[in-house]
Amino acid sequence: MPGCALAYWSRRHGFAPTVVERAPGTRPGGQAVDIRGVALDVVERMGLLGRVREAATRMRGMSLLDADGNEVHRSTEATFSSGRLDSGDVELLREDLVAMLEQLADGQAEFMYGDRITGLDEGEHGVTVDFAHGPSRTFDLVVGADGPHSAVRALAFGPEREFTHHLGSHLAIFGAENFLGLDNWQVWQRDGDAGYGIYPVRDNSELRITFGFASGPLDAVPREPDALKRAIADRMGALRWERARLVKALWAAPDLYSDAMAQIRLDRWSRGRTVLLGDAGYCASPLSGQGTGLALVGAYVLAQELGRAGGEHREAFARYEARLRPFVTLNQALATENPGGPASTESVERAKNAVALDG
Repeated sequence: MPGCALAYWSRRHGFAPTVVERAPGTRPGGQAVDIRGVALDVVERMGLLGRVREAATRMRGMSLLDADGNEVHRSTEATFSSGRLDSGDVELLREDLVAMLEQLADGQAEFMYGDRITGLDEGEHGVTVDFAHGPSRTFDLVVGADGPHSAVRALAFGPEREFTHHLGSHLAIFGAENFLGLDNWQVWQRDGDAGYGIYPVRDNSELRITFGFASGPLDAVPREPDALKRAIADRMGALRWERARLVKALWAAPDLYSDAMAQIRLDRWSRGRTVLLGDAGYCASPLSGQGTGLALVGAYVLAQELGRAGGEHREAFARYEARLRPFVTLNQALATENPGGPASTESVERAKNAVALDG
């Protein structure tokens, strides 16, 4: 996602971007994401705000359930996933936003699908990049926008463990048919150290199930889908309400996302001609609700500073970091302010606008 946003903005500043995507095409699946505050301004400047609002979820409210599925609280004013329902913020499915950004960047950039970066060799005038499948090529600059487990970051900065700060929980997100019959309504439950949020999408025809549990990274579990599903199903075994149907949906899901909740923190986001963008450089974790905003705003600011500096990367990278780091710091704090629950409304409002776009 941030790679496509950067491709669009960097092209407008006179650069010729190339986007490398490991997947063979647009990645499906994922949870609903939020676009808030200054990130909405970025989307509007891209000409996408109307489409984004049309694709927004239409939640009417939420229920909190006890361990047996009894409602203990309900709200028609706010939901945990999107905040206040009367705000101007937008919640939409990640896959819908990604598709919009890819369509916008189409024709603005060269896309290399089904490949990945395996080596970086920086010289005086550029970086020679090795690929898993294609021939090596030389670029002026390299931007790592490849998520919290960034291969670019590992090549340029060192092992992931040096920059990862675990938050003590694990998240699994997957889709299912709407077997609960939810009508634009979310349900949330916590049972001991585990819990979930469930909400309908696609005109109530599908569910997105977000299951979380207290845990560090599942390092001993292979990243192979069946092994991950087995480990998650074991954790679901402690649930009472709807456990059987939730586990059945997990095993049938084609789109499982599963990862430890963690933040990426670096003293610097650039090294030589390589710079980091979005989760690769400053992942706030899904617990912050601001990962999408950080990526969109980061892409805008980075492209703007590269344009202002005439491509002089040292100057541009320094300005990019100086402008964005306070924004990142406040948004990362949202994930740690209230462990096990949402951040305060005041903190969210302060964090989502803590950067000036300029121009």
